Amino acid sequence: MRNSERATAGRQYKRLGLFMSIGFIFGLSDCSQLLPPSCAGLFPAAGASGRLPRGPGSESGELFHAILRSTSCSEDGPVLVELRLENYAVMDCLAVEFAPGLNLLTGETGAGKSILIDGLALLLGDKASSDVIRSGADKAVVSAVFEVEGAAEKTVAQILETNGIDSEDASIILRREIAAAGKGRVFVNNQPATVAVLRQLAPHLATIHAQNESLLSFDAAARLSLLDAFAGTQLEPVAAAFRRWKAVADRIDELQRDEQDRLRLLDLWTFQKREIEDAKLQPGEDERLEAKKRVLANAEKIYGAAINAFDLLYEGNASTSASLRAAQKHVEELVRYEPKFQEARAALETARISVEDVGASLRDYAGGIEASPEHLAEAEDRLAALDRLKRKYGPTLEEVLRHGAEASRKLSEMENKDETLRQLHAELARAAEEYLRAARALSKKRYESARKLEKVVEAEINELAMKSSFHIEVSGSDEAGNWTAAGFDQVVYLISTNFGEPLRPLEEIASGGELSRVMLALKASVECHGARALSSPAFATEMPAAGSRKFVAAGQRTLVFDEIDIGIGGRAAESVGKKLKALARGHQVLCVTHLPQIATFADHHYVIEKKTSAGRTRTSVRPITGEERTEEVARMLSGAKLTETSRKHAEQMIKANG
Repeated sequence: MRNSERATAGRQYKRLGLFMSIGFIFGLSDCSQLLPPSCAGLFPAAGASGRLPRGPGSESGELFHAILRSTSCSEDGPVLVELRLENYAVMDCLAVEFAPGLNLLTGETGAGKSILIDGLALLLGDKASSDVIRSGADKAVVSAVFEVEGAAEKTVAQILETNGIDSEDASIILRREIAAAGKGRVFVNNQPATVAVLRQLAPHLATIHAQNESLLSFDAAARLSLLDAFAGTQLEPVAAAFRRWKAVADRIDELQRDEQDRLRLLDLWTFQKREIEDAKLQPGEDERLEAKKRVLANAEKIYGAAINAFDLLYEGNASTSASLRAAQKHVEELVRYEPKFQEARAALETARISVEDVGASLRDYAGGIEASPEHLAEAEDRLAALDRLKRKYGPTLEEVLRHGAEASRKLSEMENKDETLRQLHAELARAAEEYLRAARALSKKRYESARKLEKVVEAEINELAMKSSFHIEVSGSDEAGNWTAAGFDQVVYLISTNFGEPLRPLEEIASGGELSRVMLALKASVECHGARALSSPAFATEMPAAGSRKFVAAGQRTLVFDEIDIGIGGRAAESVGKKLKALARGHQVLCVTHLPQIATFADHHYVIEKKTSAGRTRTSVRPITGEERTEEVARMLSGAKLTETSRKHAEQMIKANG
């Protein structure tokens, strides 16, 4: 067997194992319904029984051991291998295997194409609702298998490790359950997890661009975030400098309040300082008082236990001490005749001394116990006073002491207001200088990146059958009133879709078809040309939730487009198809489309169908090739009634674009 065949077999065995794991999760005895065609074709025995073939001497056995030598598939980025939905909307039990390249999903309107994308969004951290549970079911379950390689693999492994989840080589299994009662569960690699973990993983696995994504949600922050994603900027230095500057500015504002507010705060801080100081608190005092209270409240029981133990150990002829003394005398007599018992005599001597020491300690302790109701009342009163302070100033005595110290500091600052303000203003100037240095460097990078991005986007737009001019305007003043944790820049995207017309803000585009193509061009630019910031493990915990309209810098990941071709057709649709095909060279792409011009570019074509059986509606998804694919494209061209002309046209389009 050639090495290439061995590696391919190893990857297929790995996928088979993953699908069997999914089948086990759902309680399926026959995993053949999950088995991908590639595995079933190579291992018919496995396809029939759900078991891997055995026999190290056989060809299949040799292939089985390829699992141990195969690390993963050949793709360099995350690939969605399988998506499964159970009792989700109109889907009772549906499993779809996807592949690298351009995966296109087509079907009649209302068949449930977008439901698949919604299910995937749940696995990327979207908010769940019990409304998605199929009628009559107790819960809906969505799961997916991703194979992760390349730059994302290390980052994903770090996220899993940080959250205490074991990794599964280069694969990751996500599962989410939505219960009718409203309480859901999340699992990653079959281990309990949270939605927050899914949101951390999402940007490294897949991103969804939905048909309902409009520029209405493309606000100032999102526009700035898109440019930062392209530029690969690091915002933390600016954010940290802003926090330091803001903290000093807030302290100055506090000192410069109007006279009425200042006097009121002075009275408050003076009272708090005096109340805490008058209490004469000691660190750990409450714990010591609690112990003392327990002793005083149980003085008689404690005294009786201590005296009884003392009597048994030390007092009387039958005490442990007396017994050890007697035994020691007998052993001393024995040593006169048998020297080997010298160690035993020494051990008895040590034991007797220890027992007598314990007895003496118990006697002294019992002698010091005083059943005093007055002392008990004092301890309880003191504890009540401490509890009252803890309720007001902090959950612990240490917090109360810190609050008193903070009140003293504020009073000192107020009493030395002029000197304190002078020092704070000097500190503020240093913090402002540090912030401006970081923010100006960030602004410069944004200006430079804006010039590059606008050229890339304009080229992308013009490739989508639009002759447009595109410009990114970066503006903003470095005056303190404009400072934020993200710098002081404002970004506006301007476009002219008709020659000779002035540039206008992107939000004012009227045509839905133009909007769809511009959004695709923007996303393609960031995905294909943006900085690969996702490869940085430090970036892993700063990701926005899936479904948010903030953008992140693109690493290789699965790109999902849900009917972004809305409002276009003809040559524009063909251009969008070519652009999706180009994206699929570096990413796995999933796209829901109604347009035959786009469908013909598919590397893998799936048809989604809705049927009624036994009085229930069910949705199914299946891959189509050959004549079936031609029929589907012909249906998209001519509608329900197929003609020989539409079939020939479909065949020609598939041949030209496939």
